[in-house]
Amino acid sequence: MILKQPSDCLEEVNRALMEYLPDETDPMREVMAYSLRNGGKRIRPFLTLAFCELCGGSREVALPFACAVEYIHTYSLIHDDLPCMDDDDMRRGQPASHIRFGEANALLGGDALLTRAFGVLTSADLPPSLVVRAVDALSQYAGTAGMIGGQVLDLAGEGSNQTIEALKRTDIGKTAALIKCACVLGCIAADAPWEQIDAAENFAEYLGIAFQIQDDILDVTSDDKVLGKPVGSDKKNGKSTYVSLLGLEGARKEEQIYTDRAVHALDIFGEDATVLRQFVRELSHRLS
Repeated sequence: MILKQPSDCLEEVNRALMEYLPDETDPMREVMAYSLRNGGKRIRPFLTLAFCELCGGSREVALPFACAVEYIHTYSLIHDDLPCMDDDDMRRGQPASHIRFGEANALLGGDALLTRAFGVLTSADLPPSLVVRAVDALSQYAGTAGMIGGQVLDLAGEGSNQTIEALKRTDIGKTAALIKCACVLGCIAADAPWEQIDAAENFAEYLGIAFQIQDDILDVTSDDKVLGKPVGSDKKNGKSTYVSLLGLEGARKEEQIYTDRAVHALDIFGEDATVLRQFVRELSHRLS
């Protein structure tokens, strides 16, 4: 089995993301579509499709799960940019949703994507027992035990000196939880055994931490044009980061440690995971 490259999934995922939105008569469609159309690497949908294939499933049946995760991710970015959160005016080189549509509509657009995600999950052509498992997984990983819980810790840590251990607890929720969700949903779509699901979760946690460390590095080494959003926002908000705690070189070494751990977590899948290993290495060197 040879997995598709991430670039080979883009057109399929982008088309499905638009197809699952409300129809043109819905006043919130444009608000929802604006942030979905605004680029993005589609990392999470790719991981859902990749893990479904790795575990012997069909990427076609996993597509609704992949779109549901991206809806959750997109809503979280809309809310992150709001004045009550990170107060960022740009996202991926374009005006943030609240700048384009106003704060209230942006908030509602994020809510609409969150709500729609669960409806999209139920459209998957899979046995009801697997769909129920998927709904439960998404609610857990996106909720207070996962992404939202991590955001709460992130806000609580503003203006204080955190330890590396505290920072990792935050990032396991804030960043890694939704990556875990993407991988686990792919496994569920393939009705994978628990040992494969455990490997996927371990992989995703390591990848999520590595991804966040690279974000911290880019926040001080990149520029607004390349990054697509203002750099230096962590310092502005008084957040502890891997760079502020370890220094730039220390953060780079830590990122490599977690990238290597993510790669080794795929050993259970053998040579079938070659594309996924390459993908992880490429993320380690991303510029935005």
